[in-house]
Amino acid sequence: MNPQNLPHLQHALRLQFPQSLGVYDDYAAAQRVVDHLADNDFPVQDVLIVGTDLKQVERVTGRLTTGKVAAGGLLSGLWLGVFVGLIFALFTEESMLAVLASTAAFGALFGVIWALVGYAATRGRRDFTSITQVVATRYEVLCEHKHLAAGQQLLERLPGGRPDPFA
Repeated sequence: MNPQNLPHLQHALRLQFPQSLGVYDDYAAAQRVVDHLADNDFPVQDVLIVGTDLKQVERVTGRLTTGKVAAGGLLSGLWLGVFVGLIFALFTEESMLAVLASTAAFGALFGVIWALVGYAATRGRRDFTSITQVVATRYEVLCEHKHLAAGQQLLERLPGGRPDPFA
């Protein structure tokens, strides 16, 4: 990202006097509200959807074994070796196949060793694979104060558009 664009981006992510149109349990509901506003010629350029109450969710995808670590290291090292071999092949008089085969073999060997050393260094503290994501538990739709009344009126016509403030 270009640092010169950062002030413009920060300005684009702010409203001057934001007011809440509603808080929703999922992003799809908040998105549906903004879509309804857009369909009714509401100035949606003055609207923000803000995810709040962030939490980190980690989905465990499987058990990590020495064999899986070695296989992963072999494949990543192999790809790196092939890439390096292609670059070397551009600048050498040797057979392209010989260069690719040797760099792929060295890459695979290096990948296996590097992966196993890294796995051994954890000493069994993390014997699983996972995917981590930060998610919001609530989504608030904000608009400029000058458009609040019009936005509330439009949301009165959308079933479920105005969440119960006492729920």
